[in-house]
Amino acid sequence: MSNREYYIIGQMSGTSLDGVDLVYVKIVFDIKYNFEIIYSETVAYSNEWQQRLVNGFNLNRMRLKDLDHNYGLLLGKIIKQFIERNQIERVDFISSHGHTIFHKPELEYTLQIGNGREITEVTGVKTICDFRVQDVKLGGQGAPLVPIGDKLLFSEFDYCLNLGGFANVSLDKNKEKIAFDICPTNIVLNYYIRQLGVAFDNEGKMASTGEINIDLLNELNQLSFYKDVPPKSLGFEFIQDTILPLIDKYSLEVKDVLRTFLEHSAIQIGEVLNTSGKCLTTGGGVFNTFLIERIKVHSETEIYIPSKQIADYKEALIFAFLGYLKNLNQVNCLSSVTGAKRDHSSGIIHNPK
Repeated sequence: MSNREYYIIGQMSGTSLDGVDLVYVKIVFDIKYNFEIIYSETVAYSNEWQQRLVNGFNLNRMRLKDLDHNYGLLLGKIIKQFIERNQIERVDFISSHGHTIFHKPELEYTLQIGNGREITEVTGVKTICDFRVQDVKLGGQGAPLVPIGDKLLFSEFDYCLNLGGFANVSLDKNKEKIAFDICPTNIVLNYYIRQLGVAFDNEGKMASTGEINIDLLNELNQLSFYKDVPPKSLGFEFIQDTILPLIDKYSLEVKDVLRTFLEHSAIQIGEVLNTSGKCLTTGGGVFNTFLIERIKVHSETEIYIPSKQIADYKEALIFAFLGYLKNLNQVNCLSSVTGAKRDHSSGIIHNPK
């Protein structure tokens, strides 16, 4: 393993549509992996782009191809401006998650838009992307991908929990790393509070004023997904086809929807964090104070929240790390996590012309 330093821009866009997360990070291997986040930033989507990404799920093949192309150009522009704004002189490569539109691994299909070719053309920098596709072809879920970073960068924790659009977790079981999506979180909470013209429920204050609808809570907790064993993962399809119709049939006030769904999420997360130990907790949900309080009520695990930079940008950091491993043809996707036929080095490399 080379101990050469690599300077990488990692990009992440989650299902909660907060914006494009960017990190400029130095990664080096010297006995163990070490990283330093030098710059980090979230670039918010315009209202137009938020709607385009939300509606991407409904597009036909041709319009989806156009969206992929145009979103790649957008990411290229955002990353180029990030480089210029921070006067970054050295970028060995860009490692991009893109944005997930479809994720149906059971049908051997997943789609992350934001073509690396366009990013490379705009920035002039080598780009590594499409980390999920190969895993799905190998019979895996194509998700979660972050656990390789949990294993090699954050090994001191018993659990690594991310509270993004979906809550996902990684942990060791029978001396192997496993990981899976637990339940939806911000993708549902944000969907309902946006109906009131607010982007998100700051600190969970509105949810805390609502009342739990016990019938809805019970129905949510009895969904078949929660009985499935890992590997398992969720996509927007689950929200559109299952979660939203179930909630909407109750015709509740927004505050009561938030309170009920937040409790549901806390219960499901607590079911997983059911042993003593330490849990690194990251993602936008860590700033939902009420959600964290409810998770602590339902969990036996110590909830550790790191610095704001790690809490906000851990996934972008780990996508930079996935690119680092792919660039060296090292394993960056664990079969014990995704259920693929074997461990492998995933991603597609686009070099400048």
